[in-house]
Amino acid sequence: MSTVMPSRSKLTRRGFLASASALAAAAQAEPLTIKQIDAVTFRKDIKIGGGSGGSDGAEFCWVRLHTTNGLIGTGETYPFHQGEMGALKDYARMIIGKDARDLDGLWRSLYHAMAMRNAGGADMRILSAVNMAQLDLLGQATGLPLYRLLGGRTRPRVRVYNTTTDYWAINEMKMGPDTTRIVDFLLERGITAMKIYPFSAPDHYLSNAALDRGLGWIKDIRDRAGMKMDVCVDCWGRFDLPSALRIAKALEPHGIMYLEDAMLMNNARAYSRLARETSVPICMSETLATRYEYREYFELEAADVIMYDLSWCGGPSEAKRISDMGDTYFLPTSPHTCGGPLLYLSSVHLCTALQNFLIMESNYWKYTHQFPYFVGHVPVPKDGHVTPPETPGIGAQIKPELFRSGDAIVETVART
Repeated sequence: MSTVMPSRSKLTRRGFLASASALAAAAQAEPLTIKQIDAVTFRKDIKIGGGSGGSDGAEFCWVRLHTTNGLIGTGETYPFHQGEMGALKDYARMIIGKDARDLDGLWRSLYHAMAMRNAGGADMRILSAVNMAQLDLLGQATGLPLYRLLGGRTRPRVRVYNTTTDYWAINEMKMGPDTTRIVDFLLERGITAMKIYPFSAPDHYLSNAALDRGLGWIKDIRDRAGMKMDVCVDCWGRFDLPSALRIAKALEPHGIMYLEDAMLMNNARAYSRLARETSVPICMSETLATRYEYREYFELEAADVIMYDLSWCGGPSEAKRISDMGDTYFLPTSPHTCGGPLLYLSSVHLCTALQNFLIMESNYWKYTHQFPYFVGHVPVPKDGHVTPPETPGIGAQIKPELFRSGDAIVETVART
């Protein structure tokens, strides 16, 4: 853990100059040489996670980078541990001994090695975690919170929404039978936006009955809250183009914030047609990675809202580049955060720094409140917003008892 004192929340001129001096000093100070790489997973009976497909109880895993000056930076990804740990072992030789301050240099080296073998999957998730850990180290070395390293504040707080489904319960309430109760629960806590999964169908085709059943959720929300509740609709890539078009057209009268992942992400031209033929904003996609995959969506006008997951897309550094690239098209950003506490915290930092921020997934009222089991700081939504910690780096304050108790399982992948 870093012993650097937290930076002041209000940045005066003197504080700004001190921050700039700290960054300059970090560039010239002793290297943050990576001497050891650890993979951290958690006991299988710890039940926490976003339901993203992992087989273990805690779906996330951590990468810890130890440096020769005693600092430890931690990054996170999820949900398939075995593939991620295998990828970390494969790429450890390219990471060990490097200077963690060389964010772009190490990112480029790892990405080139991956791209020459079809970049994606566990490789990209590990690159994301390594980049997050590097930024955590740089923040500790400079005494600056992560959002300062990503450009500084563009807003005092970050608006969040809560994901709600018919299989994730909030206080035993599920969408469908308990829709109006969930709406009341969130509004009472200042959450004025929610994401739902109202549509499902076999074989990628949506029947009239399934469409009508899904629209029932929308109507229940509007009947209860009117336009006080913003609604995002996620289809999890389940549908073909004709069904996606029917869903979008059916949603047009209901003032939807955006329609997310109506189809798989493999064809930007199909999304371009969907975007042209509906007034509902089209959101793409937590499943894309790096600015190179987003480029075609921007050029073909195939998306209206940018979504990515920091622990999948290439890390916070790449997420910032994707957002800045999207900003040149005047497109807003809405990050996905269904992983663990380090993803959540890093996303709050990033959203604080973004020029083109829209809204961020929080899910505090589903499972994020369980994160204090792992870390000492979790931004709690207040009036539908969160703020980042001012402690250096990610500011997670990882609890040391995790490692003493055996709840966190550490495997050293490489050391000098």
